[in-house]
Amino acid sequence: MKKTDVLVIGGSAGGMVTALTGKAHWPDKDFILVKKQKDVMVPCGIPYIFGTLDSINKNIMPVDAMMEKNNITSIVDEAVSIDHEAKTVKFASGEVIGYDKLVIGTGSTPVKPKWLQGADNEGVFVVPKDKYYLDDMLQKLSGMRKIAVIGAGFIGVELADELNKRGYEITLIEKLPHILNLAFDVDLASEIHKMLVDRGIKVITGTGISKVIGDNKVSQIELEDGNIMDMDAVILSIGYKPNSSLAKDSDIPVDQDGFIIVDEYMRTLVKDVFAVGDCAQKRDFVTRKRVSTMLASTACAEARIAGMNLFNLHVVKTFSGTIAIYSTAIGNTGFGTAGVTEQRANEEGLETLSAVFENVNRHPVNLPDAHKQIVKLITARYSGVIIGGEVMGGLEAGELTNVIGLAIQNRMTVNNLLSIQIGTHPSLTASPAVYPLIKAAEMIAIRMLHSK
Repeated sequence: MKKTDVLVIGGSAGGMVTALTGKAHWPDKDFILVKKQKDVMVPCGIPYIFGTLDSINKNIMPVDAMMEKNNITSIVDEAVSIDHEAKTVKFASGEVIGYDKLVIGTGSTPVKPKWLQGADNEGVFVVPKDKYYLDDMLQKLSGMRKIAVIGAGFIGVELADELNKRGYEITLIEKLPHILNLAFDVDLASEIHKMLVDRGIKVITGTGISKVIGDNKVSQIELEDGNIMDMDAVILSIGYKPNSSLAKDSDIPVDQDGFIIVDEYMRTLVKDVFAVGDCAQKRDFVTRKRVSTMLASTACAEARIAGMNLFNLHVVKTFSGTIAIYSTAIGNTGFGTAGVTEQRANEEGLETLSAVFENVNRHPVNLPDAHKQIVKLITARYSGVIIGGEVMGGLEAGELTNVIGLAIQNRMTVNNLLSIQIGTHPSLTASPAVYPLIKAAEMIAIRMLHSK
C-alpha cells in the first residue's frame, strides 16, 4: 500500500492550492494530489469556451506541471471510500493510499432539478467542470440556433453573452425580480440588464421555467407565467450542490445542506481530515449565517488556510467567512460586487447607509478609453463599517472590487477610506480629486455627521 504524509483529493482550485501552499510550508512532507480527470478546467473561464475562446484546450489549468515543479505527486483516479480510522483512501483503480493528513476538495456538481419535466430530454444541458461533457456539449450546440439560458447569476449572464457572440438567439430567463439578484442591488443590475438587451439578448425576469416540451428532444419551453417559446436547447444555470457524497458515505459529518462541516482552520469533525472549496461549509463574513457561496477565489483562500495549518496551528490564521467577491465583464464594461447588498442587509435587519458616486475612470475625461465608473458603498449605519460595495466601470472594476473586499475583511470604516493614500495616473485611474471610491465614502461620512 502506498503511503503519504498529505493526501489531497481534488485537482481544481481548492485541492491544487492546498497542495502548493502545504508543500511550501511543510517542504519535508510528502504530498499526493489525486484528480478525477487529467485535464482540469479553469472554473471561471468555462463560459468563455462558448464564445471568446476558440478552443476548449485554452481553458485548461497546468496542474500536472505545477505539481511536478513543486515536487508533488499527481495521480488521475477517483476516490470511492475513506476509512478515517485506518487513515486510508480506496480509489476506483483498486489502489489504496494511506495518509497522515487528508484534504477533501471534491468541489460541486450542477443542479438539474427533479421537478423540471423534460429535464432529461436531449438538448438540455448543465455546466459542469468536466472537459469531456463540455466538449460534447459544444459539438451538439453547434447545430442549434435558439437557446434558453435558465438562471441569470454570473455564470448564466456570462454564458448568454458568450453564446450571443457566436450568433445564437439567446433568451436569458431569471425567476427572481432582476438579473444578478443576489449580487447587485437593482440600480446596478438594471444597467447590466440594459447592456445585455442592447447586445441582442432577450432577457425575461420575474418568472422561471416550468417545463421542457418535446418528444425526448427539446422543441419548446413553458414558463411559469404560461408563455411557451420555441427552443433548440436549454442550458440550466440555476446553481450547484456540494459534491460531498464521498465524505458523507465515509461518516465525515455534513450539514443539512450537504456541505462538509469545518471549523475556521478548515478542519472537519474527523481528526486529521480537512475540507476546502465548494464542498466545504461556508459562513457569511458579515451576517455569520451559513451560505452556499461557491467561488474559486474563496476556495483558494480556504486552501491557503488549510495548507498552512496541516500539522499544527503555529501559523494562527483562520478563515473568518466568505465575503463573496464576484466580478464579470460584458464587452469592455466590468462589474463587481463584494460583501452584502443593501437589499440583503435590510433583509437581515442590518441598518445601513449607502451612497453611489458616478464619475469617469480616466482624467481628463476626453482620453480615448475613458469609461463611466460607478461605485456604491454600503455601511453599517452607526459605525460606518463597510459591509458591501458594488462597482461598474472599465475592466479595472474587478480590481477595484477587490479593494472593497479588502476593506470589508479588515473592517475598515468610511473614515479610513477618506484618508486612504492612492496612486493615480490619467491613463490608469479616475482623478484623485473625484475618485469614486473615496467620494462614495465621503457622502456616507457626511450623512453620518448630519444624522447625529
